[in-house]
Order: sequence, then structure tokens, then C-alpha cells
Amino acid sequence: MMRVAPNGDIFIAETRAGRIHILRAADGASKPSVNEIYASGLHEPFGIAFFPNGNDPQWVYVANTDSVVRFPYKAGDIKVSGKPQTVVAELPHGYGHSTRDVAFTNDSKRMLVSVGSASNVAEGDGAPPGGLPSWSSQHPIGASWGAEADRADVLAFDPDGKNRSIFATGIRNCVGLAVHPTSGDLWCSTNERDGLGDNLVPDYVTRVREGAFYGWPWFYIGGNEDPRHVGERSDLKGKAIVPDVLIQAHSASLGLVFYTGNTFPAEYRGDGFAAEHGSWNRSKRTGYKIIRIRLKDGVPTGEYQDFATGFVVNDSEVWGRPVGVAVAHDGALLISEDGNGTVWRISRDR
Repeated sequence: MMRVAPNGDIFIAETRAGRIHILRAADGASKPSVNEIYASGLHEPFGIAFFPNGNDPQWVYVANTDSVVRFPYKAGDIKVSGKPQTVVAELPHGYGHSTRDVAFTNDSKRMLVSVGSASNVAEGDGAPPGGLPSWSSQHPIGASWGAEADRADVLAFDPDGKNRSIFATGIRNCVGLAVHPTSGDLWCSTNERDGLGDNLVPDYVTRVREGAFYGWPWFYIGGNEDPRHVGERSDLKGKAIVPDVLIQAHSASLGLVFYTGNTFPAEYRGDGFAAEHGSWNRSKRTGYKIIRIRLKDGVPTGEYQDFATGFVVNDSEVWGRPVGVAVAHDGALLISEDGNGTVWRISRDR
């Protein structure tokens, strides 16, 4: 995952290596002048966020697979200047989807953390022993017992990690988490479930409403019941939110960013870009590209367009798998991909 600091430094989470990398490049430069390790010794870091919002953040937050930590920060730091503070000591982890993303609301008052499911469709965990739980008035509908406790959710906290709550649930794996810079809407780029064939279930990029339920594991795209959980939660039919933008099934939608630069054509401003990592479980490959999510007055139209393609050689060979997307200081679009560990820069030729 990548995030760009207000001064233009590019922070990259190297998840398997357990570290955060920094690249620095002058506006318009095609190569970095600084390439340094900012922090190491982390536990499968993925999400990165600067706090508070604005031009002078004081902290860099990092979402590990099992916790959220933060480092003191001042503009221009290329090495950590102090020991990390643990903000959230324990996130569900240890099996299933491991990535955790982190973002702050535009007013910097709430921290949002995405936690993917522990399984494909809560196999063996679709209904709790002894019947359904007694949901509290503050708890959205969702699978929150056993191995799936607090998973397939977006969690909310104060910036210091206090006042934990569930923001939304039923989102199988919200890999990319982003807040729209104008509307303030929270968005998720989501990996949906497997095992129902080439064309089900569509991945999606969507606004996330507080208190809403997005269907997993019992339903998908609204009231379509998963055949592996027939009749288990008929009480929830009609309560699952239909996602805003459906992506071809098994595309593996990962990083998400909204375009805030000025160098692309004006109609791009405010639109989203999502990284499609690519299918591993489909007879004909899909994904392996960057897509543009169309918005009109901040509202998704339901459409997406291919923006950057060409990573697929044939049905058995690819040379790149996009993961992160970020807007560079000069308005170029940055793409990270883990097929060969490369960061690409797409600029407008004017």
C-alpha cells in the first residue's frame, strides 16, 4: 500500500518485510532521489495514514495485521524520530485475510480500520452455536462470533484508539479504505467471495454507510442468498446494501484513491482510481489493471473504465499485479505492483 505525505514523500508498506519505505522525487521526476527505510520491525504492515489531516501532520499511523501503531512525524522525516506508540493493541488476526487499512474522517475526529474476514464465507461459522446472538442496539448486523468476531467489518475509534465501535459490517474484505476529500464519504475497495463460478460474486468499490450491512456471508448484491447459507438468516433478506460499483468477479480490487491533482484533465478531479490485483481462480484472467471510478457531483455513477492495462501476457502469464494507487505531489498517478516490486508513475503528456 502507498500513501503520499503532504510534502510529496511517498510512503510504501512492505508487508512481508515488515517495514515502511520512503521514496522522494522532485515534481516531474521519473526517478526518486531518496530511497530509504523509514521504519522496520513491524508485523505485516499495510495501511498508512497521516494525522491530523492537512499540511502539517504530527503522526504517521501504520495498520499492522494485529494492531495500529503511530510514529511521531514532522515533514521531511526519512527515518522514525521516536519509538512507535501502540494505538490499538489488538485487532483480530492470525488467519484469513491479513491486510488492515487505516483512514481518518475529514474532520480528523475518527479513525477507521478495515478488517477482512477469517474465511471465504464463514464456513462452519454461519450461525452461532445455540442460535442467533442478542444484537446490541449499537451493533450492525453481521457475523460476529467465533472466528469471525469483529471481522468482515470496518471498525471505528477515536484517534487515540479509544471508543472502539463497529462502523459497518458484512464486507468480506475491504482491502482499500479511503475517505472522499470533498463529500467525506467513506469508501471500500472490496474482495468478494469465491467458489460460485467465474462470474460470481462481483468485487466492488462502494460508499460505506455507518451502521450498514453489506451481505457477507449470507447474501450478496443485496438480497441474493449465498447457496452455502440457504435459510440461515432469512430475517436479513432485504437488509443488505447493494454496493455502488460492481467490478468483474475475481478482479481482486485492492488500493483506492481519489484524484486531487491538477495535471490530469479537469473531469478526472474527484474520481476514484482502484488497483485490480487480478484473478487466481477464474478460467479466463480478469483484473491486472487500474480502473477509474466515475463520480458525478461526488456520487458514483455505477460505471468504471479501464485506465491502465497491459500487465497480462496471456492466460498463463502476467508480468505485474497492481496493489496500491496514490496521487503524487505533482498530480501524477503512482501505482505499486507486487508482480516484480515496481512503482509506476503515470503522468499527462501535454
